[in-house]
Amino acid sequence: MDLKTIFIALLLALTMHSFSQRTFSEGTIQFDISVQTGKPDPQLADMFDGAQASIQLRGGLSRSELVSALGSTVTIFDHRAGTGVVLREFGPQKLLIRMDKDDWTDKNRRYQGIRFIFSKDTKTIAGYPCVRAEAVMPDSSRFMVWFTRQLVAENASFDPQFSLLPGTALEYESTVGGIRVKYAAVNVSFDPVPINRFEVPKSGYREMNYAESQPRKSGN
Repeated sequence: MDLKTIFIALLLALTMHSFSQRTFSEGTIQFDISVQTGKPDPQLADMFDGAQASIQLRGGLSRSELVSALGSTVTIFDHRAGTGVVLREFGPQKLLIRMDKDDWTDKNRRYQGIRFIFSKDTKTIAGYPCVRAEAVMPDSSRFMVWFTRQLVAENASFDPQFSLLPGTALEYESTVGGIRVKYAAVNVSFDPVPINRFEVPKSGYREMNYAESQPRKSGN
């Protein structure tokens, strides 16, 4: 094979790759949530009965939301400024927890050192071809994730546990209160996300800083 033929083959490969991959700079991913294993207490079971989650992106802004019968948790973060908030609403209780860059790092510290073992298993999720990978946490615990190479987030840091994946996670597991929960994407939308979705409420919440929101260690 001569040099010209090799060059043309490489050019075609790069062109096909560019058409098959889309930068996810703005849009929404919606997830359904289901309990997979474990015997949760009734309150925890109710929390995930019909629960839904979503992730909204707009450039360097991200908003992740979990809504259940018990309440909601919203995390809004400006990854360029390094500031954000967590909004928690459970019954009459409404909390606003402020975070800076160090707080964000601490909140996601358990994912530092995470690695992925890729498999050849594939399936389609929300219309996208996905590949299965096994995530290995620093504490040696493991969970499964399915991701698509066709979507690459412009702001990969919006979800620190998957920032090292060569694509976007559309199905994954998480352990909450001793039970295993599955998040499965049901829709991916590229519709513009209104900027007010990333605005921090100015009233109606009891404010605290990130350190104040953390569980107190015994003996303190």
